[in-house]
Parts: sequence; C-alpha cells; structure tokens
Amino acid sequence: MSASVLAVITSVITLVFIIDLLRRGVLKEKYAVLWLSVAGIALVLSLFPSLLEWITATLGFEVPANLLFFGTIVVLVLVAVQLSYELSSHEAKIRRLAEEVALQQQEIKRLHDRFDRGQQ
Repeated sequence: MSASVLAVITSVITLVFIIDLLRRGVLKEKYAVLWLSVAGIALVLSLFPSLLEWITATLGFEVPANLLFFGTIVVLVLVAVQLSYELSSHEAKIRRLAEEVALQQQEIKRLHDRFDRGQQ
C-alpha cells in the first residue's frame, strides 16, 4: 500500500469519525469545524500530492514533510491556546457560580435561623 493511499484512507476515516462524533453530540460544532477543516485539507493534499509540492516550493520549504510538520505544529498550538482560553473562561464561571451558591446557602441558613427563633 502506497503512502498516498494510506493518507487518503486515514483522512476519510478521520472525516467519518468527526462527523459521527458531531452527529452523536459528543463534539460541539465549534470544535468540529476545525477538525473537519484539518481532515478536509489532509484529504485534498493526499489526493493531489503535486499541490503539496507546489505549496512547499512556493513557501520555500525544502521538503514537503517539513511543511506538513510545520502546519501540524501551528494547528496544535492554536488548538492548545483555544482550549486554554476555554478552560480559563469555564474556571471563572465555576468560581462565580460557587460564590453565588455560597451566598445563597448563607441566606438560607439566615432565614432558617430566623424562622427557628420565631417558632420558639
């Protein structure tokens, strides 16, 4: 099996996997767009290897694999930054919710104490 055929098969399997995760609701749309784009680009480049060679020459890379490694690293760094942003946002929301719950529990305790004093 040649590398091009393996790349096409891997790209198609990745596309099907991402679509299945999206269909089942496991993966949110905002993340699926990125991964569908990556898999789509991989499929196009594996179907048309001369396109990768042309892009490599145009951008001044020596070897197409170097361009792929560079592109992969850029995508992974962007994903890591985006996920860090999402995590920070969720941590702030969780902290705010925890503070609200603590304030509500304190108010409930105060009302219970007041009610208990009124019952005596």
